[in-house]
Amino acid sequence: METSLEKGALAGASTGNPGTTSATAAQPAARIQRTVYSVLGAISFSHLLNDMIQSLILAIYPMLKDNFSLSFGQIGLITLTYQITASLLQPLVGIYTDKHPKPYSLPVGMGFTLSGLLLMSVAANFGVLLVAAALVGCGSSVFHPESSRVARMASGGRHGLAQSLFQVGGNAGTSLGPLLAALIVIPHGQRSIAWFSLAALVAIVVLTQIGRWYKQHPSVKKARGQAAHATLSRNQILLAMGVLILLVFSKYFYLASINSYFTFYLIDRFHLTVQAAQVHLFVFLAAVAAGTVIGGPIGDRIGRKYVIWVSILGVAPFTLLLPYANLFWTGVLTVIIGVVLASAFSAILVYAQELIPGKVGMIAGLFFGFAFGLGGIGAAVLGQLADATSIAFVYKVCSFLPLIGVLTVLLPNVEGRRAKA
Repeated sequence: METSLEKGALAGASTGNPGTTSATAAQPAARIQRTVYSVLGAISFSHLLNDMIQSLILAIYPMLKDNFSLSFGQIGLITLTYQITASLLQPLVGIYTDKHPKPYSLPVGMGFTLSGLLLMSVAANFGVLLVAAALVGCGSSVFHPESSRVARMASGGRHGLAQSLFQVGGNAGTSLGPLLAALIVIPHGQRSIAWFSLAALVAIVVLTQIGRWYKQHPSVKKARGQAAHATLSRNQILLAMGVLILLVFSKYFYLASINSYFTFYLIDRFHLTVQAAQVHLFVFLAAVAAGTVIGGPIGDRIGRKYVIWVSILGVAPFTLLLPYANLFWTGVLTVIIGVVLASAFSAILVYAQELIPGKVGMIAGLFFGFAFGLGGIGAAVLGQLADATSIAFVYKVCSFLPLIGVLTVLLPNVEGRRAKA
């Protein structure tokens, strides 16, 4: 029996005249070119559930520290274990699935997350916590490369739009995790972590339906039968990838300064209450979500390279003004920064996938893993800098990071080459 996703994706595919060869031949092409919004919605919802669970684990650190009498060093070890499995494994998963597509790897990966949640809810010692964190990280490593591939497959050629819709689900989930931790886990204790296994179960059901659609997609057979070829030389690709990694570094280090320390900055500089500072942070996160949605479709229309220019280098005037602005203009500037800067990642990811065709999973795993790791490293480095100087000095230093965007000039015009090919 066909699933609802399959019906949405394949609707109209059998309406041609069986006796007309040209109509029959055109059906697969039409099926590939149409944007499958049912699949994009499902994978974005799954991204929300996945990233909600990931951020939930980070949000319950204070409870775990008290329950198990952990040192800050042990908390750091939990983070390291989680980041190694969640970040470093992603490119490896992507490389393997590029050569050997695994349509049902998504529900299997979410099964790792489910196991980690249940184990963490009953963990009796630090060693079991580490194993649980590793399992949750493994689930994330499988999810991001493969779900990014599904988004591209369902894009109908509108790759930027697809990645933006996929990304906004993750942004929403990340913001929900700490809120749900405060409302559910902290008041009810460690065992209440198991309640979130229901979210993982829902994700497994949705991802199984996506897997059935994925299995029938023509690109799966193509991936097994032939490889795509790059139109640039090896040196050009290496240079472009190096530039993209530096751009991701500038974006995520700056975002780490906001996500981790913006409330402290507002309290220290403007003497706001904690609640008022959190409202400002929420507004920034809402702006990030808006920018994520906006960036992809604009990149589809005007080209990814132009979006990268504007979103990285174009945000520099606003970041440079921020440390010297009053409270009102700080609020205005952070909204502009959030919208503009957030539009970069979808454009960078799609540009990199076009730079190295046929390596969708590897590229997604590399950039998602790198971005995730940079967020953790950035928070730690900037925290040390704040301790050694001041929180205001951190924002003065970080304000120069978007100037790295000038390196965008070194990126080749991949889209122009694709059009001529």
